[in-house]
Parts: sequence; structure tokens; C-alpha cells
Amino acid sequence: MIKTPLKLKGLHLIETEPFKDHRGQFARLFCVRELAEIGLKKPIVQINHSVTRTKGAIRGMHFQLPPHAEIKIVRCIRGACFDVAVDIRKDSNTYLQWHGEILTESNNRAMYIPEGFAHGFQAMEPDTELLYLHTEFYVPGSEGGIRFDDPAIGIDWPLHPCDISERDTKHPFLMPDALSQ
Repeated sequence: MIKTPLKLKGLHLIETEPFKDHRGQFARLFCVRELAEIGLKKPIVQINHSVTRTKGAIRGMHFQLPPHAEIKIVRCIRGACFDVAVDIRKDSNTYLQWHGEILTESNNRAMYIPEGFAHGFQAMEPDTELLYLHTEFYVPGSEGGIRFDDPAIGIDWPLHPCDISERDTKHPFLMPDALSQ
């Protein structure tokens, strides 16, 4: 695995190095020992799979508040997405800054998203599928969200946003000190 730190502290791009031959390819997608080097100290307790039917659809920006804050590892297994993480750690010098990466079924990339980040994505192709590894169980009372179009963050989505859930459109716009972490 190639683990590349990104501009927001703790956020990493993970690239696998598949073995390829005439039969296809084989790659290791998860290794506790290698991921511990970049901060994975908790076990993976939940693995989720999403399918997003519409090109341009956005899911997010979601997070869980402490004590249920989670590390996520997100990989596209079909189609393509613009995967985004927003730093919501008030004590961070990159507070409310965002970073996005294109993840596809063929580019062998995943995002490692540490605790203290909101996460979301935009489907770049119809029927895009993502696999999420989580270090915490989903706890409805601890969930939080940020508007995908909040001007305080200014995410530059590559496609015109569409097909956004009612829940995600109801998150209030932020003021710079609005998150209670």
C-alpha cells in the first residue's frame, strides 16, 4: 500500500499496488499493520456499501460526534466518485477546509478519513458503488451533517449537484464556530 498524506492533517490517499497477470489482478485492500502507520488504532467494526444511481448525486456531508467519532476508509468499487472530506476539528489550523479526490473502480485509490472530519461524495457515473470501513457503529443520536453547498466551506463539486436527500438539504448553514466538537 502507498499511503500519501494530503493537505489536511491525518487525511491520506491510499493506493494499492495490484498484482496483474493474464487472469486479472489481485490487491490487498486492508492491512491493520500498514494502516496503523497512519493512525488506525481502533478496529474496523462496520462495513457499509452504497449504490448511487444518478450521476451528479451527492451524499453527505456526514460525521458522528464524540464519543462516537469514527475513522472511515472509503473505496469506490464500481463507477467513479468525487470523494470529499472536511476538517471539523476546531483546534486544527485547517478547520473547515476541504479536500476532494476522484476515486474509481480502476484507479486503486481509497481515502483514509480520520476522526474529526465530515465526509461526502458526488457520483461521477451512474450506479456508482462505494465500500466504507468504519471504526465505530452508527449511532443515530451522534450523527451530524454539513450542507453540501455551505459557502463557509465552498466545496467545488465537479458536476451540477442533483438528487440530494431531504435530510442532507436540511442541514443548517454554518457560521465559522458552529460545530460543537
